[in-house]
Amino acid sequence: MHFSVTILGSGSALPTKRRNPTSQYVECNGRHILIDCGEGTQLQIRKFGVKLQRIDYILISHLHGDHYFGLIGLLSSMHLLGRIKPISVYGPKGLKEIIEIQLNYAKSTLGFELHFFVLDAKSNGCFFEDNILSIYHFPLCHTVPTIGYLIKEKKRNRNIKKELAVSDGVKIEYMNTLKKGRDVIDENGNVISFKKYTNPPIEPRSYAFCSDTNYYEDIIPFITNSSTLYHEATFTEEFVDRAKSTFHSTAIQAAMIAKKAKVNRLLMGHLSARYNTGDLHVLEAKTIFENCEVVEDGVTYSV
Repeated sequence: MHFSVTILGSGSALPTKRRNPTSQYVECNGRHILIDCGEGTQLQIRKFGVKLQRIDYILISHLHGDHYFGLIGLLSSMHLLGRIKPISVYGPKGLKEIIEIQLNYAKSTLGFELHFFVLDAKSNGCFFEDNILSIYHFPLCHTVPTIGYLIKEKKRNRNIKKELAVSDGVKIEYMNTLKKGRDVIDENGNVISFKKYTNPPIEPRSYAFCSDTNYYEDIIPFITNSSTLYHEATFTEEFVDRAKSTFHSTAIQAAMIAKKAKVNRLLMGHLSARYNTGDLHVLEAKTIFENCEVVEDGVTYSV
């Protein structure tokens, strides 16, 4: 079962040769999700081998340009490449109007249905669910309404011990019941134990995305025990006052959130253009939370 995130852009407002503005491609067990869509995202998609037309869901965190300026271009390219499959876009109030204005003034229409869903940036909850995963939203603390996201796998069935089941003659029609963690009583009254013939499933994995935000402990209940947390770390501690005034975070603050939320791993990004590398961010963050790294454009990380 595949769950990964490919970084399409790891920088902040000003693009650099090394870092594009924020965008991430998440693949979770056959579901294809784009989170944020900064300027140049479609070029990054091509550069890093992401299948453009696989994307079915787009999540936008907020309406600062470095998180959505690439959206109209991406949608237009999908149209030019012959897309007919609908796409769903989730984000804060105003996004639908922005995209429609651009299409209307260009007298353009898309060859596929574009479904917009407005998320309340002041509330939280589950806004998408199927048999594979659930996606939740929660508020962040920034200069404009900003949304954090949590993508979480559904709990899977137990795994059949195939060799043992076959050797003991367990009937195929019993397998689904056993995988659901329930014993079976056969026609002779014998109990076939699910514990004997199955192994526990892998614990569901989860990916939390916290884009632009000040240090904000209110997010902790929503991201606790996440497999992987992405948290912005625009600045190092030298610029902690700058982080506070612009409603961004430092690497140490991101690490503090990761530690208090008891996540397994911390990924940091949204680096200011003043930094050539993320080495100092990692050094500072590791004083608080050891299992951390700064993401790089084009790298795919397992969740």
